[in-house]
Amino acid sequence: MASFNRVVLVGNLTRDPELRHIPSGMAVTDLGLAINDRRKSSSGEWVEETTYVDVTMWARQAEVACQYLRKGSSVLIEGRLKMDSWETNDGQKRTKLKVTGERMQMLGGRDGDSGSSGRGGSQSRSSSGGDDYQQDYQDYDSSPGYNRSSSAPDDEIPF
Repeated sequence: MASFNRVVLVGNLTRDPELRHIPSGMAVTDLGLAINDRRKSSSGEWVEETTYVDVTMWARQAEVACQYLRKGSSVLIEGRLKMDSWETNDGQKRTKLKVTGERMQMLGGRDGDSGSSGRGGSQSRSSSGGDDYQQDYQDYDSSPGYNRSSSAPDDEIPF
């Protein structure tokens, strides 16, 4: 039987990402993601529920996350589930389901709509890293099939 391990999450960061490097030199960061869900209960009342998920990003994705994302930033993460296991100091076995992020998309506008601010956030692009961010968007804009002028007028958007 074949198996499929894929997860797509959209949420907001619960803390600022911190970059670290493993002994081989590869960059890694752990993100805390809060995912809000709003649904109607059986009594017809709206119920809000927040799920917290730990995400690990590697290599260039980790560097980009640390450079541009801050607590509160909206982000889409695509990746796979992974079970971490460890033993506590008192000998108890623990497990935790985490996400290994393979693809990340920053959400919100360039003008700070994503909730990020401060050092290196989307509101301020310094010459030390902002050019990479702008270049990423220029590469995307020039990719095949993307046409910025083809967006629908506001009165044709169904929401």
